[in-house]
Amino acid sequence: MDKHIDTLVQAALKEDIGSGDLTAALIPESAQATATLICRETAVLCGKPWFNAVYAAVDNSLDIIWFVDEGALLDADQKVCEIKGTARSILTAERTAINLLQTLSGTATITRRYVDTLQGLNTRVLDTRKTIPGMRLAQKYAAKTGGAMNHRAGLYDGVLIKENHIRAAGSIAAAVAHALETTPENVLLEVEVENQAEMFQAIDVGAKRILLDNFSLDQLRLAVSHKPADVTLEASGNVTLETLREIAQTGVDYISVGALTKNLRAVDFSLQFSLT
Repeated sequence: MDKHIDTLVQAALKEDIGSGDLTAALIPESAQATATLICRETAVLCGKPWFNAVYAAVDNSLDIIWFVDEGALLDADQKVCEIKGTARSILTAERTAINLLQTLSGTATITRRYVDTLQGLNTRVLDTRKTIPGMRLAQKYAAKTGGAMNHRAGLYDGVLIKENHIRAAGSIAAAVAHALETTPENVLLEVEVENQAEMFQAIDVGAKRILLDNFSLDQLRLAVSHKPADVTLEASGNVTLETLREIAQTGVDYISVGALTKNLRAVDFSLQFSLT
């Protein structure tokens, strides 16, 4: 993860600073400052490693004092951290650091709402690959910080046989049989189905994890009641906070939610700055 953080931070700083911060250059090079980061709304804090890495990359002499832990629930107008050091450096890093923090906190915050909605139930919330390009691992970290389980990170660490894969292979049976021959036992192997008949086709050839795509509540209940004990079921498709709990109450093992990472709203952070 450290390498991913550094890569993302360097790319973000290059994008923002380019050949140099023309505005910060107006400030005396010797000027010192203190800046306090404030969260303007109730949120889950996520992204401290990225925030720290931005400031360290710009100026590793800066001192950052955090008042809250990663994953903590923040109140509106709560002080989050304090940054002390060269005024130019604090201002140059400000936007990139906050951009990353507000995005990851947004993912963690909405995830926590989904997870809390399932309190008392055994169903787990999963994230998806519907992430901001270049921020996949960061957003999956944020979803986990918010309490969700991570689904596969990418195409390289899990097999998810979807509709077009089935068409290309010729049938569910052909796709699953080939996957069982080539996929190591410790790697996720899951099959997406659109109805109960397809679910049993997949199970009959050895699939142990089934993704039920856009099943109605009645269809989900029927699938749960008819599945073998060693098969786990994941529900997916148009899941919202309003529908999440009733989907879970059908008895599915997992619910994957694309909205955690693709429909997020950034958390409102503000940096209050003063020369010292």
